[in-house]
Amino acid sequence: MANRLATATSPYLRQHADNPVDWWPWCTEAFDQARERDVPVLLSVGYAACHWCHVMAHESFEDPATAELVNAHCVPIKVDREERPDIDSVYMAATQLVTGRGGWPMTVWCTPGGEPFYCGTYFPREHFSQLVVAAAQAWREQREAVLSQGESLRQALERESARNSSLDSQLTPADLATAAQNLAAEHDQVNGGFGGAPKFPPSMVGQFLLRYHTHTGDSSSLEMVRRTCEAMARGGMYDQLGGGFARYSVDETWTVPHFEKMLYDNALLLGLYLNLWQITGSKLARRVADQTADFLLAELRTSEGGFASSLDADTDGVEGATYAWTPQQLRDLLGPADGEWVANLCQVTAEGSFEHGTSVLQLRRDPDDEQRWARLRAMLSTARAQRPQPARDDKVITAWNGLTIAALAEHGVLTENPTTLDAAIGAAELVLAKHWRAGVLARTSLAGVVGPPGVLEDYGCLAEALCVLHQATGQGRWLSAAGEILDAALAHFGDPRGGFFDTSNEAEPLFQHPKELPDTATPSGTSAMISALINYSALSGKPSYQNHAVAALSGYRDLITRAPRFTGWGAAAALALLSGPLQIAIVGSGPLAEQLRATAWRAKVGGAVVAAGEPDAQGVPMLANRPLVDGSPAAYVCRRFVCDLPITDPAALKARLAERFAPANAFPHLLSE
Repeated sequence: MANRLATATSPYLRQHADNPVDWWPWCTEAFDQARERDVPVLLSVGYAACHWCHVMAHESFEDPATAELVNAHCVPIKVDREERPDIDSVYMAATQLVTGRGGWPMTVWCTPGGEPFYCGTYFPREHFSQLVVAAAQAWREQREAVLSQGESLRQALERESARNSSLDSQLTPADLATAAQNLAAEHDQVNGGFGGAPKFPPSMVGQFLLRYHTHTGDSSSLEMVRRTCEAMARGGMYDQLGGGFARYSVDETWTVPHFEKMLYDNALLLGLYLNLWQITGSKLARRVADQTADFLLAELRTSEGGFASSLDADTDGVEGATYAWTPQQLRDLLGPADGEWVANLCQVTAEGSFEHGTSVLQLRRDPDDEQRWARLRAMLSTARAQRPQPARDDKVITAWNGLTIAALAEHGVLTENPTTLDAAIGAAELVLAKHWRAGVLARTSLAGVVGPPGVLEDYGCLAEALCVLHQATGQGRWLSAAGEILDAALAHFGDPRGGFFDTSNEAEPLFQHPKELPDTATPSGTSAMISALINYSALSGKPSYQNHAVAALSGYRDLITRAPRFTGWGAAAALALLSGPLQIAIVGSGPLAEQLRATAWRAKVGGAVVAAGEPDAQGVPMLANRPLVDGSPAAYVCRRFVCDLPITDPAALKARLAERFAPANAFPHLLSE
């Protein structure tokens, strides 16, 4: 018999609809039930592609005896962290404070009022069963201690939130230089990346370092990105057959992935490899960018034109079963000679790099025969497609689709690929039609059914994506929609003390009002908003939006210098702001205009904004009052809304854009309209 999760808009919740655990979705009724029964709440948070979430489900939530304990002693609530990142953020902060680490599944016991008093992640069945009984006993017999623990956690989290709200210092170029130096100290010079195992793809840090190189000429920043991107692309974390990246590597060498593929990772990494190719001309970076774009369209695009959240880590309950190979499987499929050649090329050994003597394919060197590899890669791809495939979470998440729209639009323009640009447009049209209604942005939809309200990152990421589409298409409708979304965010997410909360002032109250500045696997809501505000201000010619970004960045100084690995998106936005941002307007049509436009788009890696079209084109403010020069196309290069003389020669424009701008000593003062 199905429980209350059967009609959820989250595939993750639906995975638990047949559990013997009497799950509730997050709702006031569940907490009312806990008060009425006078029992604690068991909060279990995970996501559809999570391997250890599946393990705990199989061990505990599908076990009748364990479920009987849970139902007797708790009111169990199941939450999809992707659908409700606000709930996840608040309770993850508590979990990290208590245990010193976090992860999913997240397992938290709360009072009927929602205050956490015992936190953890994955628990084996026997330990979990003991904790279920112990938590209930503590609630009955040690009520005052439990309530005191919850209050202490709340106060500690409020102190941290207040620290994040401090706007008493101003970020400077020296702080960004310190961030780059601290990243260099943490960089793995052998294997790429930062820190030790497990290793997550540092896509946002990479964007900051590329932009820092562009602005300062610092070669070490570029080298960190180049080494990291090459190591990731040649290891097992990158899918050498189908394109796209797994969520992280369990080892330092990027060899064995944790196999789930997340939409946000692949969108962010597409942008990073695309920008690395722009700067260096790397064939590897271009290949990975193209293959990642192909993966997004082939594997994650929904029938409605949006992009699904993820592919599962497991296939039929076995992690990585779709992707791993043995030498004998290669020989059986390809023949002895070709099988041996691929095994040597892709490091498939008898011992195996993964489990049970299997290996994930790696490409640590370029093949000596590209045509042979292309032929055999196609055969391997066809054979792999016949294997059971991982499940897909078809939720369309606004923020992650925003990241994808932006990356695909840039790919379409820079590689002159209309297919990826059209896919970006289609996804934007879907999200605006389904998720943006009456001034409120929804977080998710599933098969057209809209889920809960959006959080700050949804507004920021989608607004930024629409700014990119405006630049890619020259259509005013995208800029207009971006402005409406930013206006709604400014009205409903602002913190009177400065900056932004992650949830709307109209959202249901949680035990703590989340306000997270650090980036996690995706840009934080605040850094997404800062970047979108800067770009929208430059494209619209409205400095007030930049003023909001300047004010919000004032709270970043300590974090950017102390923990730069978790502030890449905000630091990259800060660099764009310190240099202007650079505005490039191309007026006119024809071959010369296209050459100027292509040259301008290569400067976007540094944070520039670009508009191209006929003079005074409707809905494109950057083209207003910028005429042709003697009847010919021209480029207008502007910085902080002040423009140089127009340029009509692509070579001269390239030289102008290659100049190092000396940034101000601090952020610009607030500007007037």
